[in-house]
Amino acid sequence: MARRSHNKTRRRNRGRFGLLFKLLCLVALVVALTAGVTVFFRVEAVTVTGNVRYTQEEIIAATGIQAGDNLFALNKNQINERLRQSLPYIGTVMIRRDLPSGITIAVTEWDAVAQIAAPDQAQIAAAQAERQGDSPEEEPGGDGSGAASGGEEPDYVAREPWLINVQGKLLEAAPPDSAAMVVTGLTPLMPQAGSQLAVPQAEQTKLTALLSLLSALEEAEMLPQISAIRLDDTLVTMDYQGRFAIKMELNDDFRYDIQVVREVVGQIETNHGPQASGSIDLTQEQFQAVYDPSA
Repeated sequence: MARRSHNKTRRRNRGRFGLLFKLLCLVALVVALTAGVTVFFRVEAVTVTGNVRYTQEEIIAATGIQAGDNLFALNKNQINERLRQSLPYIGTVMIRRDLPSGITIAVTEWDAVAQIAAPDQAQIAAAQAERQGDSPEEEPGGDGSGAASGGEEPDYVAREPWLINVQGKLLEAAPPDSAAMVVTGLTPLMPQAGSQLAVPQAEQTKLTALLSLLSALEEAEMLPQISAIRLDDTLVTMDYQGRFAIKMELNDDFRYDIQVVREVVGQIETNHGPQASGSIDLTQEQFQAVYDPSA
């Protein structure tokens, strides 16, 4: 009886030690794998594809990736964010690990589809008044009011045209020779490359209309045919093909309007020749479009 009890105890101990041995083996395996990943899989080569505006060296420098970095310790989200902040024209970013020691960064770059014209003095004054109204505790001439120097802080209201992409991201101050369409009627606030275009609260409806129109034009592949967009309180006017001024309601369905414009321009050119010009008014309730060749 005692011998049988002794055998059971030995079997229990053997089972305990067996489980402990398995756990120790698992820990050793994890340690070995961690050490292997730490020692091996080091960055030796970084490849960049899809870049046009930026050089490979500029993109690699913006990522912060260094030779010798561990491939599996790289944070793809952080790299993506660094690229977008440092290089405003960067659109999408795809990062792939090429084991054992390579990494590939595939990028697409935004196009500058429009330039927001520098605001005039009336727009600057309105933006200043709105800002002071948002901060009633500030006395005229106090810090942040801009009144002491006779105007807004230099970095608050844009003093030069700014290029944007189709989604309203600020890319850079527009160079003098920029061929991007000119947008008037907005007052860019605190412009900074890589940030979204911001405007006074009173202009939010116009900004929403602009982004909607740019999206519709891109979808219709008509962006290159538009040279200017003018935003008023209730109307949008765009210059089409250098020959037609298209008038639309600020809150219109621009995708539908674009279809109408194409049809109407086709009819006009059929009736008046390929060089016909004038205005096309889509704001009349009783007519789909009103063409005026003298405008």
